[in-house]
Amino acid sequence: MKTSDIQTLRNKVNYDLSPLALEKWNPGIQAADSDSNTTISVLDVIGEDYWTGEGVTAKRIAAALRYIGDKDVTVNINSPGGDMFEGLAIYNTLREHKGKITVKILGLAASAASIIAMAGDEVQISRAGFVMIHNCWVLAAGNRHALREIADWMEPFDRAMAGIYQERTGLDEKKLEALLDAESWIGGQDAIDQGFADVLLSRDAVHEGGSAQNLAFAARKFDRAMARSGMPRTERKKLFDEIKSSARDAAGSGTPGATGHGTRDAAVNDPSPGIAAQLANNLLGVLK
Repeated sequence: MKTSDIQTLRNKVNYDLSPLALEKWNPGIQAADSDSNTTISVLDVIGEDYWTGEGVTAKRIAAALRYIGDKDVTVNINSPGGDMFEGLAIYNTLREHKGKITVKILGLAASAASIIAMAGDEVQISRAGFVMIHNCWVLAAGNRHALREIADWMEPFDRAMAGIYQERTGLDEKKLEALLDAESWIGGQDAIDQGFADVLLSRDAVHEGGSAQNLAFAARKFDRAMARSGMPRTERKKLFDEIKSSARDAAGSGTPGATGHGTRDAAVNDPSPGIAAQLANNLLGVLK
């Protein structure tokens, strides 16, 4: 499916993370060692994350590949998924790369991230890792006619995803349709047996890192709780923007130099205990 087709549909609907994928995702899982000059890390939500302003985008992946050139590339994945359209665009971008693509599933390759994983010429997965696949699902609003139209728009994307999985695994169409309908969680050895991966990663290839991403992870879980309460997404974002602003104010104006270069929004992405406590208090205040 062409990137232009993906862009046309994504302008009409909004994606959301699978709640179960978010619950199962451990953002601290990282590669134990890698050559940063030829390694691309997919260790976050797919698509721009409105909580942090970050996330893994096709634009970022394309820029990384331009920097690497025609060399072989390693793509480390630990992601709960996200924007399915962005995942398809990243898959296409990786498949066009001239060098060999080695994908390492360190923890979770869920939803859109599982599509990206299928771009590997070789796919390695940790024994405790998972591939999660399901039909695409979106947030949509409108009357019954509009919703029927959206269902029709989504159908070719389900077929496109099934085609990507089928090309890699060799599973028949009916088997893949059943797996997608069931939202299937496929563990390390099972992923190899079914063709989603080729070999297991060695035990020393993965380690659990620090808690730099834990605050953003907690914010996403907070978002899910607010969504279940019926709060619209625009209001949830506005609330979190206010919390981020409060956290930055708590950091004081004399701290930016201590963070060094390359740490945009350091107060949110890697907070000191005092800032984290301030943010936690704000969250608790909202939940009361």
